[in-house]
Amino acid sequence: MKKLILLIPIAFITCSPKTEVETWEDQASRITIIRDDFGVPHIYGKSDADAVFGLLYAQCEDDFKRVEQNYIWAIGRLSEVDGEKALYSDLRARLFMTKEEAVTRYENSSLKLRELCDAFAAGINYYLHTHPEVKPRLLTRFEPWMPMYFSEGSIGGNIERISTDRISAFYEEDSSLALNDDGNGLVLEDPFEEPKGSNGFALSGEMTASGNTMLLINPHTSFYFRGEVHVVSEEGLNAYGAVTWGQFFVYQGFNENTGWMHTSTYTDVIDEFVETIEIRDDQRMYKYGDEWRPVTEGTVTLKYREGEVMKYRTFPTYRTHHGPITHKIDSSWVATAMMWKPEKALVQSYSRTKKSGYQEFREIMDMRTNSSNNTVYADSEGNIAYFHGNFIPVRDTTFDYTKPVDGSNPATDWRGLHTVDEAITVLNPENGWIQNCNSTPFTSAAGASPKAKDYPRYMSIDRETFRGVNAIRVLSKAEDVTLGKLIIMAYNTHLSAFEKVIPGLIDAYYNHAGNYPGLQEPMFVIEDWYLGTGIESVAMSLAHYYGTELIANAKPPDSLSRMDRFHYFGTGLPEEERLKHFANAVNKIQEDFGRWDTPWGEINRFQRLSSDIDLQFDDDLPSIGVGLTSSRWGALAAYGMRSDQQTKKIYGTRGNSFVAVVEFGEKVKAKSILVGGQSGDPDSPHFTDQAQQYADVRFKDVAFYREDVEARAERTYKPGE
Repeated sequence: MKKLILLIPIAFITCSPKTEVETWEDQASRITIIRDDFGVPHIYGKSDADAVFGLLYAQCEDDFKRVEQNYIWAIGRLSEVDGEKALYSDLRARLFMTKEEAVTRYENSSLKLRELCDAFAAGINYYLHTHPEVKPRLLTRFEPWMPMYFSEGSIGGNIERISTDRISAFYEEDSSLALNDDGNGLVLEDPFEEPKGSNGFALSGEMTASGNTMLLINPHTSFYFRGEVHVVSEEGLNAYGAVTWGQFFVYQGFNENTGWMHTSTYTDVIDEFVETIEIRDDQRMYKYGDEWRPVTEGTVTLKYREGEVMKYRTFPTYRTHHGPITHKIDSSWVATAMMWKPEKALVQSYSRTKKSGYQEFREIMDMRTNSSNNTVYADSEGNIAYFHGNFIPVRDTTFDYTKPVDGSNPATDWRGLHTVDEAITVLNPENGWIQNCNSTPFTSAAGASPKAKDYPRYMSIDRETFRGVNAIRVLSKAEDVTLGKLIIMAYNTHLSAFEKVIPGLIDAYYNHAGNYPGLQEPMFVIEDWYLGTGIESVAMSLAHYYGTELIANAKPPDSLSRMDRFHYFGTGLPEEERLKHFANAVNKIQEDFGRWDTPWGEINRFQRLSSDIDLQFDDDLPSIGVGLTSSRWGALAAYGMRSDQQTKKIYGTRGNSFVAVVEFGEKVKAKSILVGGQSGDPDSPHFTDQAQQYADVRFKDVAFYREDVEARAERTYKPGE
């Protein structure tokens, strides 16, 4: 009996539950992180969940500030740190999903997805536990439901196209704003902002020296938007590439057999439905065909900071079956419909990183939740492919969905989704290459491209970009391509935007030279220009300022496309106006830099002074000359500034960020470059260690296989050590 009495407390002690910290420590013990000579984290875990834990821990080591910022924004709590000005960003997030709805979606998810979401939260929370010196701006604890708000790699993706100004006008003043020039109520793009987008090339073995397929991964994002990672598990995960801070999957990258590159799509995935609203029997109703349905109403209370005081605002919310009410057009309420299936989107985003070969990858595309992107694809089986969009609602083509449609007419409703087979796709085209540079899919593979007549017009805008024009020119001449040649192709310096603008300027000068004697020397320089960018090029400086002056002050006809508008400056703009704008450009360079013949590299610079998310620049502090230029001129390798910079020099903030070239054969080979460096810590040796290589276009070799990683190991450790 005495023995039994003694055993009882022992059993009790043995079975006592682990604390949260002990659980984190157990999981951390199953993970190894190897930092290579560029600080890139290679995370090895027993399970997928272990790998995700390590991935988020490593991301926090590199840039916790950006991890936290992405979730403050995504879950709708930005005004708690940035004040009242951010209220309508927060309201926009909450209109589409409340915290309670996010929790429910997480709880109803598959066991596998919950494990990944749990590991996401645990990895960040363990980092904060082991780094008490790190002081979050707001989020002292991360929860596993948070990824429901952030299910695509393009943070914001679709939701950022919904105008917070229009939300504010509706919810603050019950008013409407004028529609955009193209007739919709979505966000109006800043014409002076560096264009958003990306480039993707896929080459078949017929085009390469080795006979292996190759892939160019070239996203154009804001700088430091993604880190470079390698994440491996014993459950088949082995993905390398770019991860958006705070996400648990490689967004653009490759595994040993498969590579995927996303570009922003022209597929119509967001629609506005004008609702007919009436108060009936003291209830707000909306008309749908011959019936009246109740508007779903609720409230959202948001906190916002005012100085050191936290205040509260409560907003009503309204929803029809089309989606939340986001704004007004004249006196009518408008519901905005977009893809909102976060659980499914997370599964698709994560699962594609583990797929091997076209058939497996094609099956994961059947989930159809990759809503803001196209996908350029290559694999070790010799396949190259292109998927234009993925989430594509079926619509009645008698309606124009580029503009708001009548929500009271049932015929305007979405009617399910197009299958992947019905969408615009390309597989192993006979020309041997595929490209997409945010351009029309109908030139994606030369003569083997899909034909516009075969698809509903809402699947794509048949509109080219200057980058697309240059990509076709470069790829059409390609042969015996190596990874080194692919880099050269991806950085081709030709600027197709100036192909009509500069000859038009030269013609104007020779017709009116006597009126502009001061332009003789600049005109000689621009006349000799080969239409390419370069660090020593004076002509590039003149062309950039001339093009910027034209966009700001010349007035092309509104009916023209973006490309045709720019061509108009060289073909339709009166000749005297061309010369006046060019004189203004020359004078601007003279005023800012003391000489009109300033080389491009003295103007166009790279500078990273701090870890601040809102980058600040200083002309008096050191910087590096960069020969790249803006994608608006057709530069394949994009490098542009934000529109509100106040410095005289141009400092890059958007464009080529993480770039990789990949060759699939018996073993995968890759080279990559990351703007600045892997770490967001100014005291880290990896804060700017890739900056000069980035400017010089000197890619580093990717360490993919364990033996290569260990040979280049700078540090090997477990989370918490």
